[in-house]
Amino acid sequence: MVAHFLIAFAAAALAVALALLLMRLVGQRLAGSGGGRGLERGIEPIVFLFRHQLLLDATGPARALLAGLPGDGDWQRLTCWLGMRLPDFGAVLPDLGGAARLEFEERGRPRPLRLLAEDLGDGILRLTLADPAAENAGILVDSLSLGAMEQELEILRSTMDHSPMLAWRQDGQGQVTWANSAYLDLAEAKAPDQVLWPLPQLIDLTPRSPAGGSGARRVQVDHAGQSRWYDCHVHEVAGQTVAIALPADAAVRAERALREFVQTLTKTFADLPIGLAIFDRDRNLQLFNPALIDLTGLATGFLTARPTLYAFLDRLREARMVPEPKDYRSWRNQMASLEAAASSGHHVEMWSLPGGQTYRVTGRPHPDGAVAFLFEDITSEISLTRKFRADLSLGAEVLDSIEDAVAVFAANGELLISNRRYAELWGSGTPATLDDHLAIWTRACGQSPGLAALREALNATLPDEPMRGAMAGPSGGLLSWGLRALSGGRLLLSFAAPVPTLPVGRDPGRLPDPAKPATAAPMPRALTG
Repeated sequence: MVAHFLIAFAAAALAVALALLLMRLVGQRLAGSGGGRGLERGIEPIVFLFRHQLLLDATGPARALLAGLPGDGDWQRLTCWLGMRLPDFGAVLPDLGGAARLEFEERGRPRPLRLLAEDLGDGILRLTLADPAAENAGILVDSLSLGAMEQELEILRSTMDHSPMLAWRQDGQGQVTWANSAYLDLAEAKAPDQVLWPLPQLIDLTPRSPAGGSGARRVQVDHAGQSRWYDCHVHEVAGQTVAIALPADAAVRAERALREFVQTLTKTFADLPIGLAIFDRDRNLQLFNPALIDLTGLATGFLTARPTLYAFLDRLREARMVPEPKDYRSWRNQMASLEAAASSGHHVEMWSLPGGQTYRVTGRPHPDGAVAFLFEDITSEISLTRKFRADLSLGAEVLDSIEDAVAVFAANGELLISNRRYAELWGSGTPATLDDHLAIWTRACGQSPGLAALREALNATLPDEPMRGAMAGPSGGLLSWGLRALSGGRLLLSFAAPVPTLPVGRDPGRLPDPAKPATAAPMPRALTG
């Protein structure tokens, strides 16, 4: 009996298995031929179960949604995301106000969102998310397409979350509907523990351009006693405003430093006695100082109107502040050459004005093709130079009129100055050093006690009183020499005219008769004072 029962049970089990296999094969054939559509299991809903804002349980799609949301904590990430989609949601949760069941539905989007919030008691809250457009419809998605979309979404999300710029969207009422991590961090830093949806508006976007364009404008955000600057770009997308604020603190600091530097230069230029005029690459006046007005006499209004270089020079010509040319064409050519020389390198010109002044005009090239001109009044300097040259000419003329041969040597033996009589006495090709002069004197006069005494005097330290002596002259007579110490270690050496010889027995105080020839007398020893 037991054997028959087992055989019957095995036959029944085999029949059931064959029936199930047959049903599966028929279902696969119908599905392959397009005769029907079906899913092996229903679409799993998105359901969250919280207790006092602590996640107790969630379905698989719900956990996948939480994993892709930014922020800290399951409740905070979910409520922030829902607050962007459902603005009324944040005002009701976590207290449902005594209602056990409330529904929220998003409006104005192609694929709206529906939320069902249920209070299960004992602080337990169940949230169910659904897409009304996809209800009762099973949607099959290609795994490769879904993976590509998820990868692109992850790239975009991580890029925005790690970006230092502030990015957010707001609706027509000014409520923030989306923001990146930088915006959330700044909002939390400004108001800790008070970041709820809708988020506070950190930057007011009300003052826009009249044409409704998307031009950048600079805004300031105060935080922790400091000011942060941003360049804000605004765009209108799908009825909402998309704003991107780029950090501009470095640009603001650079602009402030540039302004302070320009102010410092302006103050410095204002105190300069030299007129300054800087022309840009288009040859328009960009900068000038008050000294330019004083030197040229041009009106301030004309200079502040930023005239061109040639208009500036034409006005100078009208004011007779440029050299008077023979004709206007030659003057224009001269000014063109001045501009070309100044733009290519350092260039200096002297302007002798009709009024008697003398200006030094210096042109210097500047970066980016700019040119700077410096106007300096050197009338007093020119007058002083002319007077100095006149004094030098007068001194040389006086020295040349002296009958004695005079020469001045520096402390190092260099010949500084000599007169015409000295050149006639010792030769026109006078050398430059004292040793060379001693050699010339030796060749012309020979070795004599007087020349030896002069050599010793030149090599010794001279007293304050002048020294004198006599030596043989180049023509056979006597020369009296005088040596005087000057300031700075310089020496003044003079040679008197040749002393005539006296006959023996004659009175030294009487001069010889010029009609009678002079007889030679023995040469006396050199006298030193």
